[in-house]
Amino acid sequence: MIGNGTTRRALLRAGTAAAATALPLVNVHGQTSSGRLALGMWDHWVPAGNDEMRRLVTQWGQQNRVEIQLDFITSVGNKNLLTIAAESQARTGHDVLAFPTWEVHAQSRLLEPMDDVVGRLAEKYGQPNQINTYLSKIEGHWRAVPAIAGSQNKPCLGRIDLLKQHAGIDVQAMWPASTETNAQQDGWTWDAFLAAAEKCHKAGVPFGLPMGQFTDATDWIGALFRSYGANLVDERGKPTVKTDQARQVLDYARRLAQFLPRDVFSWDDASNNRALISGQSALIFNPPSPWAVAKRDAPQVSQQLWQFPNPHGPQGRYLPYLPYFWGAWSFGRNKGAAKALVEWLSQREQAEQLVTSVNGYDIPPFESMTDFRVWATEGPPTGVVYNYPMKPHHKSQQSIAMYPAPPEIAVQMYNQGIQAKMIARAVQNNEPADRVLAWAEREIEGFSR
Repeated sequence: MIGNGTTRRALLRAGTAAAATALPLVNVHGQTSSGRLALGMWDHWVPAGNDEMRRLVTQWGQQNRVEIQLDFITSVGNKNLLTIAAESQARTGHDVLAFPTWEVHAQSRLLEPMDDVVGRLAEKYGQPNQINTYLSKIEGHWRAVPAIAGSQNKPCLGRIDLLKQHAGIDVQAMWPASTETNAQQDGWTWDAFLAAAEKCHKAGVPFGLPMGQFTDATDWIGALFRSYGANLVDERGKPTVKTDQARQVLDYARRLAQFLPRDVFSWDDASNNRALISGQSALIFNPPSPWAVAKRDAPQVSQQLWQFPNPHGPQGRYLPYLPYFWGAWSFGRNKGAAKALVEWLSQREQAEQLVTSVNGYDIPPFESMTDFRVWATEGPPTGVVYNYPMKPHHKSQQSIAMYPAPPEIAVQMYNQGIQAKMIARAVQNNEPADRVLAWAEREIEGFSR
């Protein structure tokens, strides 16, 4: 298997075609060339992000007299994963690639160590967050640099008016666009969330929470499990499924599901966005992309949207987080230039320009970079994304579903949507908790073989 649960043979068959589908390349020539560098960057959901990335790498290439080939590779149809697999097998391709979530572990033995780059960045900006370390520091060495472009959080994105009218919650007062704290924030628990979900359901604007096997579902459900302390596998790879905490999550999910749309178990990653933008839902968990789309297509909706932290459970408040990484192949032709460019792109000045170009969508890996001006000034309403990056006063931790399981096990659990399937068995099949937990344990033992 190569990352994300896809067979190597299938990826290789499609690899050449995938590479060919990358967007048209951009060549940058200095007056006197100091080498050539081929970059494969993620094709951003916000087109302005590609424009800003092109501008920055063009600037760097001209200043350093390096000829740049820049490709934007889409994640639609997993074409970025196909390209990664094809290049790893052929031992040729881009010098630098954008690696999503689990792919650094999948390709770690072919990636150039980045300890020197990450070390210098950490001296300036502090250590990268825990999840970035979990995903890209392997056997004591950083195999990629946590990226800015593409990295995202998935906090609450809710309707100010509908939550106030139907649930009696003023989310702007609870989570203002400032470091102000108040008692309401500590009261934003999963129990309070359940009560709000019931009221909005009765009003005909239910929360849009997918429960299928797509990423949006896996991410918010993973944060729910962690907030109850219901880890399914420990850091040594031992299944830890049959716990009171896991039973509590299943019980909570049964109660919550009755207040959600009936078809959430078949929703994909676009379904919750559509529900919010169309005015059919009062809340989803998502990056600010639905707000950006509504700003263009449904301004009356966008002006009523607000981003704020997830509820907390008995073991804390956890924020769904999906990072990207910039890695350099060990067989690359210009590894020195590759590392220099990645380090330059990761500096605060370039990071802020990238984040600003995409209306605050991207999340840098350093807590010291959560104060960029864009998050306070973006709107309308002004401050809509202020609470999108994790701030110290949120009393929250970033989380990826299936942590702390060893990544080679976690990626299989993630791609199979094990936690969502557990909820589906409990809710749709009405299976007792003990039977659901026994099934999950058998599945996880199969991943460990």
